[in-house]
Amino acid sequence: MSTSITISLEKSSKIHAPAPKTVSFPNNSSLKHSLFLVTLFIFLLLFIQFKALQSPLHFSWPLLGSQLSDQDITSMLRDSVTFLPLKDLRFSKEPESGHTWFMSSINDTFEPNESEYLYFPSNSSKGRLLCFYAHDPHDGAKNLYAIAWREAIPHGAILLPGLTYVSDTYYDHSNLWHGLNAIAPFIAWNIRKGCVAPARWVLFHWGELRTEMGKWVNTIAEVAIGKAEIETFKGIEGPTCFEEAVVFRHSHGAMSKARVGEVYDRIRCKAREFCKVGMDKIRDKKDVQMTLFLRTGARSFKNESVVVSVFEEECRKAGNCRVKVEKTDNLSFCDQVRLMSETDILVTPHGAQMTNILFMERNSSVMEFYPKGWEDLAGVGQYVYKWLSDWAGMRHQGVWRDPEGPPCPDPSDKLQCFFDFKDRQIGHDTVYFSKWASKVLQDMKEHRQAIPVKGNDLSATRTNFCQCGTSV
Repeated sequence: MSTSITISLEKSSKIHAPAPKTVSFPNNSSLKHSLFLVTLFIFLLLFIQFKALQSPLHFSWPLLGSQLSDQDITSMLRDSVTFLPLKDLRFSKEPESGHTWFMSSINDTFEPNESEYLYFPSNSSKGRLLCFYAHDPHDGAKNLYAIAWREAIPHGAILLPGLTYVSDTYYDHSNLWHGLNAIAPFIAWNIRKGCVAPARWVLFHWGELRTEMGKWVNTIAEVAIGKAEIETFKGIEGPTCFEEAVVFRHSHGAMSKARVGEVYDRIRCKAREFCKVGMDKIRDKKDVQMTLFLRTGARSFKNESVVVSVFEEECRKAGNCRVKVEKTDNLSFCDQVRLMSETDILVTPHGAQMTNILFMERNSSVMEFYPKGWEDLAGVGQYVYKWLSDWAGMRHQGVWRDPEGPPCPDPSDKLQCFFDFKDRQIGHDTVYFSKWASKVLQDMKEHRQAIPVKGNDLSATRTNFCQCGTSV
């Protein structure tokens, strides 16, 4: 049925109008019926797509008139796995910003107080596993990653069982400070996930494959987390997928100060346990131990004997004080743990050896020394051990910067100036050093007197952090 509208054309002089024209429109009932059919068709299409996403391996397309087998769909999913460069050169100007240039297509997962991370398989990965095709130690853009469902990992890929820790750092895993920052979020993860050691590590620097950590860093990882091999992919020609993987690419990232302190407490406790350091005897000692931890070569003191004599004299004046002098290159890992565990006041030039301060008791003191030129040219990196002291619960008692020395040959080239100043030796100021040492020794004695009952200083003991699951 339709409703007709007749349009009449008026006659004009001597001209006859053509026959009336009729234009038909559907009535309301037919219009509603058509809209209903269109809506139903769209709904069915959306429903089919939704079901396909829900169960990609067990879905057939009825509209095609034939049914795809599970094997067909699995093969299609395998073929659709896309590998991308681990190092995304589009972000080379800001490689540490956002979610970094490492695995840049995947957004971080955030939890309160924790460093940002990626976890596979997870809801955010839609249940897919992490896969690498990464053998290149020189160019991270040639190393590749992808995500794939377990039933449809890439052609020729192998699946490694267990949990894999994947670490990418902008710096390295060899230097004590940078290596510690790279593994710290994994220690936090390990604590809150039941202290189960991973099956392996996979290490990257700028997306380039690394097959070892520095000896000190590796020992920290083993005592705080557990022993695990570092994957080299040797003998593996195709892609490698991981049954379970967690990725940290921001070092400390968004970790809260309290969480970093928890990590350092665990490292301190587990290292002392590993090295069999008897803390009861150390805490019972009456004397204050001032340790001069000296460097050889770069950033060593020009007149070491004079510097030692200044601190020995102030220690003698203070009473109940002893000075111990050690060189950074003469000690094993456990020697360093024992030395720092005994140390109340650390006197040392700026350098990687200062990372050992995390083995000192909380509320111990640190005195730091720099050669000329660092304050103006070194940037924020010169403050890392002040930050470490704060995070580890120490009292950073300031710095002394050598004002003496020849100027930079070319002041207009600031980078070259820094390299010129970076590893210079450090002079001394007898009067300043004496007053500074006297003040720090007095502060330490007052702190000890403020502890009324043995063992009442919770911040200094914290041995419970050797137990899994303990938190701040």
